[in-house]
Amino acid sequence: MRKLFLLLVAGAMVVSIASASFAADSETVKGVVSNSKCGAKDASADGAACTKKCIKAGASAVIVTDTDQKVVMVDNPDSLKDHYGHHVAVTGKMDGDKMHVDTVAMAK
Repeated sequence: MRKLFLLLVAGAMVVSIASASFAADSETVKGVVSNSKCGAKDASADGAACTKKCIKAGASAVIVTDTDQKVVMVDNPDSLKDHYGHHVAVTGKMDGDKMHVDTVAMAK
């Protein structure tokens, strides 16, 4: 019985460590959803129409960060399709200057 208990405790520790390291890989970025053609120039609610037009013409959805107006490319741009021109908080995994978006929420 004691061995079973120790195995369960050890298993719980492994799972908690693994989930903590997975969460550490995620990053949240606040910014405005724009497009790869215009970048920071269209990073506003007023630029939403232009962003939609540019994306229809082949540009990709990007995030222009609040802190330094950096353009962050997104490897799954469909995740942002309902948020063109919106100020959002995007959570996902960064890979260099590109992000894989897991969640999108309106930012305050």
